[in-house]
This record gives sequence, structure tokens and C-alpha cells, in this order.
Amino acid sequence: MQFPRAARFLDLRESMDAYGIPPRLQGQFTSCIRFHGVTAPGIFISVFMVDYALELLDAQPGERLYAITETYRCVPDPVQVIAGCTFGNHRLQVVPVGKFALTMNRSSGDAVTEGIRVYVDADKLKKFRIINSWYTHSPEFRSQTMIFPLIDEILSAGRDILSFQHVRVKVPPKQSWESARCNNCGEMVPDSMIEDGICRGCGSMSYYQVM
Repeated sequence: MQFPRAARFLDLRESMDAYGIPPRLQGQFTSCIRFHGVTAPGIFISVFMVDYALELLDAQPGERLYAITETYRCVPDPVQVIAGCTFGNHRLQVVPVGKFALTMNRSSGDAVTEGIRVYVDADKLKKFRIINSWYTHSPEFRSQTMIFPLIDEILSAGRDILSFQHVRVKVPPKQSWESARCNNCGEMVPDSMIEDGICRGCGSMSYYQVM
């Protein structure tokens, strides 16, 4: 869900000032909204989550971190913008189990490493009527009239709807590979992506037809 066009950055700045959001965090909100493309409530919650995880890790600016998000909705974008964990640099993974949660950890040469998992706490949500009704898709939430009260309540709540856990995360081993040629399209792919002589793009993961 996104805000109407009238919700400009200036209006958001005024709301953030009113709730005592520090300039550093305001800048992160603005950057993440621009990256995401729409002003979604989930982006605000996700920024609080990433900021909380980084603090709990005592992470330093620019430190090489890894992240796992448990949904494709909103959460991956602040992770990429704020923590620099992206799909392209292989430091962001999505495990789509439908939870508004993320785990962050440092690099490790071991099979497992310690990390911090931050998540939206269902019990804590009960203290915030509007957020709870929106988050649970309750029929009580009316986007036409409650969207601005929703963002106000998110900004007011901040980390008060979040909890965290110390967790152990599996570190996938690096795998060596060789280049192989697809018998169908003739393009080169890692040999692990070949199935019965053809690449997954021509086989199990085909999504287009050449015109």
C-alpha cells in the first residue's frame, strides 16, 4: 500500500520532526522511499528494523555484512540502501516465508555464525490499534481515511513494535564451477545450471519465447 501523491517528502519531514526522528534516520527514510519508488508504510518499519539490527550488531559504517529477509515486501530495499547488502554483491538473500523480519550477520569462514534477527512482534502490535489493523489486513483498516494516522503511529511507535533474537546462521559454502554451453540456446552458463544438456533458462525456468 502506498500514500496518496499529496504525501510529499516535506510533509513527511514535518511528521518526523514532530516525533523526534533524528536527522540521520530521516535521511535514511528519504533515501529508502526514493529507492523503493513509493511511500509505503512497510518501508518505514523496515528502516527501523535495519537501524535496530545494525545497532545490536555494533556495526561500523561501511562494514561488510550479510542479510537475510523473510519477505520480498519492502524489507529488502532498506537492507540494500542502508547496509549495502544487495542481490548483486551476493550479500542479500530472501527466504520468502511471509514474515516481516530480517537477520544480519558478519562474514565467517565457519559453517555457522552468530547474527541478529529483528522482527515485527505480534504481541507488541496490539498496543497500536492502527498499525495492528493494517498489518493484519483487518477490515477495520480503511486506507482512504487511515493512511496518514497509520504513518504517524508507525513514526511514534518506532522500535516499540519490534523484538530481536540472537541467532546462529548457516553459512553456505562457496562452490567452484565451470562454464558449460547449453545445447539448445548455445549460451554459456555455470555447469550447475545445466539440466539434461540444456540450461534452466531453456528448461525448468524458461520465461520467454524468442520472436
